[in-house]
Amino acid sequence: MFPTVLRLLCPVVALTGATALRATISVERSVGEALVERIAHLAPADLVILDAGIEAGLRQGMVCTVSRDGRPLGELLLVDLRPRAASALILELAPGQSLQPGDSVAVKTASSRK
Repeated sequence: MFPTVLRLLCPVVALTGATALRATISVERSVGEALVERIAHLAPADLVILDAGIEAGLRQGMVCTVSRDGRPLGELLLVDLRPRAASALILELAPGQSLQPGDSVAVKTASSRK
């Protein structure tokens, strides 16, 4: 996943110059907030079901952060979208953490703010 992201970002850095190197990664709520609705424990991987989808601005392939009480828990990859629901795979989870219904989900975006 990350090698693909880096491959996509290299041309952007080359075109924009050194200012792109100072870009920071931040979490922004540019789309409607979603909540974890349930976790489907399947054989190959757990599937996280969200209570928001296309109508909230979510799109397949977006990477999202999951948090509880303002503390980041991990990252999700949106894999299937419906108008008012989405399915995601867990990309990363903080050590000792697990996801629960009600956890907050926000799209992870790059920002050039300083």
